[in-house]
Amino acid sequence: MATETSFNTSFHNFLIAGGIAGISVDAGLFPLDTIKTRLQSPDGFVKSGGFRGVYSGLGTAALGSAPTAALFFCTYENTKRLLNSNGFFTIWQPIVHMTSAAFGEVAACLIRVPVEVVKQRRQAGFHSSSKHIFRSILQLEGIAGLYRGYMTTVLREIPFSFIQFPLWEGMKSFWSDAQGRPVSPWQSSVCGAVSGGIAAAVTTPLDVAKTRIMLADPASIEAGGKLSLVLRSIYFAQGIKGLFAGIVPRVLWISIGGAIFLGVYDKALVTLNS
Repeated sequence: MATETSFNTSFHNFLIAGGIAGISVDAGLFPLDTIKTRLQSPDGFVKSGGFRGVYSGLGTAALGSAPTAALFFCTYENTKRLLNSNGFFTIWQPIVHMTSAAFGEVAACLIRVPVEVVKQRRQAGFHSSSKHIFRSILQLEGIAGLYRGYMTTVLREIPFSFIQFPLWEGMKSFWSDAQGRPVSPWQSSVCGAVSGGIAAAVTTPLDVAKTRIMLADPASIEAGGKLSLVLRSIYFAQGIKGLFAGIVPRVLWISIGGAIFLGVYDKALVTLNS
């Protein structure tokens, strides 16, 4: 169980376990992510590629998944360790988990956002290769183009983590107390699936806005990255249905992904620590 082993776990093990978890999810569930992106695209599902080439952009995602997940878990676990070392916070575990997750997401987005920008444009059929997209962004928009949607992504990930991680840790703790021993990796997977699915459903509008910003034409208003403006624009054009575009594949993807991601992470930590 991660919450019980983290005080005896090295920085090196957090890196490895996080990296393994990240690659496992992105490689296994990439088609669902592609379908979700195309459903949210302003060009529509069919024009963005439909069900064709659902593995477009997999190389970019795989390249970024390990360092992103590793950076998240290193920050998450060490922030949690720091807060728990102060006796005041030990009685406020949900606050500890929420704060640790928030710091983890801010750090992870430094890698995640450039990867997402390139990956989603590849998924939406903008160019024939991720390399071409990367070069095009640098030529037309500079480094800032790779970080388009950074704040929107952070504003999506923090509420998501505020819901997912306290639920995940809380369910594991409840299950552990009920059976009188730490949860096993498969039980951690079940907790990850439930907590991830709930968080995914609630934060779908933020994910839709993030996708629109990343796919927007550089000269458009949406490319400016103002979250409230984009959400309002989507609502007036498509209503509630537009704000929750892609909710089914998103919930499926993150529920299954949460099971794999958090289950593999706990299993990897147990294995490395032994």
